Amino acid sequence: MVRRAAASKLGEFAKVLELDSVKSEIVPLFTNLASDEQDSVRLLAVEACVSIAQLLSADDLEALVMPTLRQAAEDKSWRVRYMVADKFSELQKAVGPKITQNDLIPAFQNLLKDCEAEVRAAAAHKVKELCENLPMEGRETIIMNQILPYIKELVSDTNQHVKSALASVIMGLSTILGKGNTIEHLLPLFLAQLKDECPEVRLNIISNLDCVNEVIGIQQLSQSLLPAIVELAEDAKWRVRLAIVESMPLLAGQLGVEFFDEKLNSLCMAWLVDHVHAIREAATHNLMKLVQKFGKEWAQNTIVPKVLVMANDPNYLHRMTTLFCINALSEACGQEITTKQMLPVVLKMARDQVANVRFNVAKSLQKIGPILDTDALQEEVKPVLQKLGQDEDMDVKYFAQEAISVLALT
Repeated sequence: MVRRAAASKLGEFAKVLELDSVKSEIVPLFTNLASDEQDSVRLLAVEACVSIAQLLSADDLEALVMPTLRQAAEDKSWRVRYMVADKFSELQKAVGPKITQNDLIPAFQNLLKDCEAEVRAAAAHKVKELCENLPMEGRETIIMNQILPYIKELVSDTNQHVKSALASVIMGLSTILGKGNTIEHLLPLFLAQLKDECPEVRLNIISNLDCVNEVIGIQQLSQSLLPAIVELAEDAKWRVRLAIVESMPLLAGQLGVEFFDEKLNSLCMAWLVDHVHAIREAATHNLMKLVQKFGKEWAQNTIVPKVLVMANDPNYLHRMTTLFCINALSEACGQEITTKQMLPVVLKMARDQVANVRFNVAKSLQKIGPILDTDALQEEVKPVLQKLGQDEDMDVKYFAQEAISVLALT
């Protein structure tokens, strides 16, 4: 316990000493603690190593610290190796490019193929940072020859946490390696991960699509990754479907309206009737963002008619989704489309058999009221809200009366 406490403070203590004292007093203590019989002490010494390395010159580092660090990277305890992997970016910055090239990269390769999954996952998390921190000159060669072969193996690792950790950072390599390398070497890996049986892996890849898009352009993205993305839109795991829904406005903006209508429009409509509420809700927001991107005319011709058809769906949840869509779209579509196309449908739904639908009609009228002109409000909305205000259902009555007072229709 005492040695552990000492090890945890060693780095901080080194920072406030003169350099000579660090070399003569602290380094021997560090070396000693780093070979302690208890792994809980040795792993804390790794943390101290970062602070000590920042203080020393390259020659002193090589002589005083590196032997101990090499030993820690191959420690018999996986917890110590995990600590080295976890602190890797900080160690890399502390020791500088030359020692990184000679010592740390071989150590990193070993950590990426460590026998313990936790160590491999910790190292996989650091792949992007390691590559970013390499000196520009010769960076591409080092990554392609010394890092990428190990990454390729991790894509089909037996442990899902390792694959998931890699999937959360691998897309970031495309900006470092550039278009040619991304298309040739990384795209096959992304495709493999998009088809991985672990939902977390698929999710992490989808969530980072934008970095790849910037590098390879939409043409390549639509040819190689889009089919896999479309397949995932119907994934059994709802969180994966949700991630696809959320990345849709980004994709749509890149693909352009024609390509979107041809390939993805029907998907966006299908999500509105998904059996998971979170997906239906996200799909509604998604439509609003698409209308903001593609404009009112596109909405009027493409989206609004399909949404309004759902008002007659036998499933009351789908009828309610129509109302949620109208709430979201009314602002983006403006007064004319809201008054002429959407309002009649909302008013008709005020006679729905299901109380939940009726009180959502009252909430919708409250939401779209400010967008409508005063004639429509007085002549069409007011009578319907007054009727709902006399409904036998308490909730319907409450929301109708609230809408009347908010819209000042009394």
